[in-house]
Amino acid sequence: MTHFVLSASSINGDSVHNAAGEDLGKIEDLMVDTDSGQIEYAVLSFGGFLGMGDKYFAVPFERLSVDRANKRMVLNVEKERLKNAPGFDKDKWPDFADPQFRTSMTTHYG
Repeated sequence: MTHFVLSASSINGDSVHNAAGEDLGKIEDLMVDTDSGQIEYAVLSFGGFLGMGDKYFAVPFERLSVDRANKRMVLNVEKERLKNAPGFDKDKWPDFADPQFRTSMTTHYG
């Protein structure tokens, strides 16, 4: 098994598509658990136009894979499921360490 290591700056701004090739948005940021050093969530922006009206989503990082050939991330969910995911405003971020928040993300994304 070959391992690849990417810098956070190379992931931020990457486009995200699903397995059907539909555009799901782009990675805005990565949330790191400072105790474990693990990336917990990728913050994904979706919707809106030219950055206006975007909704942000915290996607458990392990749900993403890398499509190296197309230089993008893949989130294997239907576009409608993402539209209905619990999201947040880009100016009011949730407490990512809140157990209730974690439970709602795990429940939604499986």
